[in-house]
Amino acid sequence: MTASTPLQARISAIGTYVPSHILSNADLQDMVDTNDEWIVQRTGIRERRLAAADEFTSHLCIAAVQDMLGRYPASLDEVELIIVATHTPDLPSTPVACQIQAHFGLPATGAYDLNATCAGFAYALHTASALVAAGVHRKVLVVGADSLSKITDYTDRSTCILFGDGAGAVVVEREEQHPAFIAHHMGSDGSGGKHVYRTGLSTMWQDIPLTGDGKLVQNGREVYKFAVTTVPQGIEKLLAKSGLTQTAIDWFIPHSANLRIIESICEKSGIPVDKALYSLEYMGNTSAASIPLALDLGIKEGKVKDGDTLLMYGFGGGLTHAGLIVRWG
Repeated sequence: MTASTPLQARISAIGTYVPSHILSNADLQDMVDTNDEWIVQRTGIRERRLAAADEFTSHLCIAAVQDMLGRYPASLDEVELIIVATHTPDLPSTPVACQIQAHFGLPATGAYDLNATCAGFAYALHTASALVAAGVHRKVLVVGADSLSKITDYTDRSTCILFGDGAGAVVVEREEQHPAFIAHHMGSDGSGGKHVYRTGLSTMWQDIPLTGDGKLVQNGREVYKFAVTTVPQGIEKLLAKSGLTQTAIDWFIPHSANLRIIESICEKSGIPVDKALYSLEYMGNTSAASIPLALDLGIKEGKVKDGDTLLMYGFGGGLTHAGLIVRWG
């Protein structure tokens, strides 16, 4: 396969935010039949951050963008579009992206939310890079955020041990001299929608009655099977499109769903697990926020450097998946 031509776009800024309240494994031990050893052994998670009762996804997003502005003061200048990847908006009918636009007073800016659940950030990043490379927009703000604590059943030990809240923001802008979006791959398996869901206007999936009363329901075994099969196949296709090998990837940044899933994906794809960056240990599974949170941790820890080649891969409800190979800096 001939290597694809990189898209003329790059990520020029990043900012992140997680709430201050910590829910530890010890805290969960007092709530459900579980313990720290059991949770760490099965998930790799030790803590997760939870939003306050009056703190919602828009607040997380605004805080992440504010963090970005503190580090990259000109990052919002001339932004033409805002895309927020989330499946936990504050309100059903007012996009979180519009709340960001209003808060920062961005003029003449398009704004919409995108729901691809835990693959949402990768989907939004792919959309933004394509729009920028096509010349439709020169600068796009992308935010991945979720408030999963609002939809988590804290009596269900199979799900409540996993989820946390957070947000990550990046700016994608035109780059003609050193295009940084090297390859992309995306897909879905809608037949698996019954394995991760929450009910809304309907309590049916096709002809199957659903439970959960608006709380998140997950069949962990099926999600594991989907991820450890689909993601390595997607990585193989990404590498073929890019003309790169596993050794050319400096950092693998998967959705931080579960450390055991990440380890299995690494084993099957030939990427050393010590090249994987994840945010789950002290933040939990933050859905659309997990990839930018992990990337920012890597930057702050001095791991990710300018010129590094990153392979990001999201996967989640729908079932959806998407990956990108991006050069940082």
